[in-house]
Amino acid sequence: MLIDGLQCGHFGRDIFQQLRQADIGCVTVTCGFWEDPLESLDSLGRWRDLVRENADLVDEARGAADIRRIVESGRTALIMGFQNSDLFGGRIRLVEMFAELGVRVVQLTYNNQNALGGSCYEEEDSGLARFGREVVRELNRAGVLIDLSHVGDRTSLDAIRHSEKPVAITHANPKRLFDHRRNKSDEVIRALAERGGVIGCATYRNITGDAYCGSVEKWCEMVARTVDIAGIDHVAIGTDRSHHFTKPDYDWMRMGRWTRGVDLGASPPSRPGKAPPPDWLIEVRDIGKIEGGLASVGFSAEEVAKIAHGNWLRLYGEVFGC
Repeated sequence: MLIDGLQCGHFGRDIFQQLRQADIGCVTVTCGFWEDPLESLDSLGRWRDLVRENADLVDEARGAADIRRIVESGRTALIMGFQNSDLFGGRIRLVEMFAELGVRVVQLTYNNQNALGGSCYEEEDSGLARFGREVVRELNRAGVLIDLSHVGDRTSLDAIRHSEKPVAITHANPKRLFDHRRNKSDEVIRALAERGGVIGCATYRNITGDAYCGSVEKWCEMVARTVDIAGIDHVAIGTDRSHHFTKPDYDWMRMGRWTRGVDLGASPPSRPGKAPPPDWLIEVRDIGKIEGGLASVGFSAEEVAKIAHGNWLRLYGEVFGC
C-alpha cells in the first residue's frame, strides 16, 4: 500500500481508477493555490460532489483511522489540502472552521511571501510573522498538518521550532541532491526530522532533475540519499503529480492574480510549459512501481513499508489526533 503526500490537477474517475490500479491507499489532493475563502469553499463543495459520484473508488479521510477503514474497503482515501493559506482570508477563526469542513493539510505560503511568512522564491526570507505564529498555533489546535514545501528556509525553521506538533514537507527534495530554490537545505530537513516530521520525495522533473527521473531505481537512489539526511522514519512519497493540467491551469498556479507578467514557477526558461514526467512514471498507475524500486536499491521490507505508507500514517495520527 502506498500513500502519496501530494497530487494536484483535475481528478476524475479515470484518475481514481489508476490510483486503485497502483494500490495507492491514500493521497492528499490540492484543493487550491491562490483561492480566497469563498472560492475555497466552492472547491471543497466540488470535491464532495466528486467523492460522492465515485464512492465505489474513493472516500474522504479526516484521520488515520479513516484511512485504514477506507483502504480495508478496497478504495483510496483522499485527504483535503491547500497549497497556500489564502483560504483563511487573514481571519484566524477560519482555521478552525475549515478544519471542521475536512481540511487536513495547509501550506503556510505558496510561491510568494504572504502575511504568515516568506516563500522559497523571495530574495529575503522574512521568517515567520506574528500572524504566522498565531496560525501555526491554530493549525496545531485544529489538527491540521502544516506543510512547508514552498516555504522559505528561515520561515520553515521558525515554523518547525514554533509548532507543537511535527510538520511536513509534502513534496520536495534535498537541495544538495538537486540545487533548486524549491528544494530543502540539510538544515531544514534535519530540523524537521528532529521534531518528528516527514519529507515526501517528489517526482516533479523540474525539482528532481533528469538524472533521477531516468528510472524508478534512480529515483529510489535519491530517496535513499534523502534517508541518509533525515533518517528512515522521516522520509516518504510526495510525487507532486498533476492531472489533466492545461496552460490556463499552469498560469493560475504560477501567476494567480498577483502579476501582469509571466512567472514560470519552478520551470526553467528552456522548458516553460509542462515538465515531462519521469521516464518511469508516464501513467498514474506507474506510481505502483515505487515499492519494487525501493527494494531494488537495498531497502528492507520494513523500510519499504515505512517509506511507502508507515511514516505518513504515523505523522497523520500524531497531527490529526485520530
